[in-house]
Amino acid sequence: MLESSEILIRQARKDDLPALVALFAADALGGHGDTTDPEAFPDYARAFAVIEASPDQTLYIAECGGEVVGTFQTMVTTSLTGRGSSAMIIEAVQTRGDMRGQGIGAAMIEFAIAEAKGRGMRRVALTSNALRKDAHRFYERLGFKPSHLGFKMALK
Repeated sequence: MLESSEILIRQARKDDLPALVALFAADALGGHGDTTDPEAFPDYARAFAVIEASPDQTLYIAECGGEVVGTFQTMVTTSLTGRGSSAMIIEAVQTRGDMRGQGIGAAMIEFAIAEAKGRGMRRVALTSNALRKDAHRFYERLGFKPSHLGFKMALK
């Protein structure tokens, strides 16, 4: 288990992209079709530019010993429900396979929660692939409660 002082969480930079893409490409369960094929890199660079330019989205990395060992993204959404409250959505949480169980995921989620509290958000929310039973137990240990059933529709 790593000490929290050994894990640096910071906003992702463009030069982190190869490591981030490798994290997602190594995730066979996610089923997102991510790849380290150099021909796909412009797609990731375009997405990074959109995220970086958005005032409501932030892409983070967890770094340990100068290496990218995890990532997550946050998005802020404001709704008329809840008297016009804002919420932070945590997405794309990924810890490098060889680093799981070291406290990196908890450090990332705790960082996101602290950011949400600091920005006066009403709640934080996240979704998790229905097949990721270990992740569900992890999120519940951190205080998340299953509350909604999600649906998807692929458009391509």
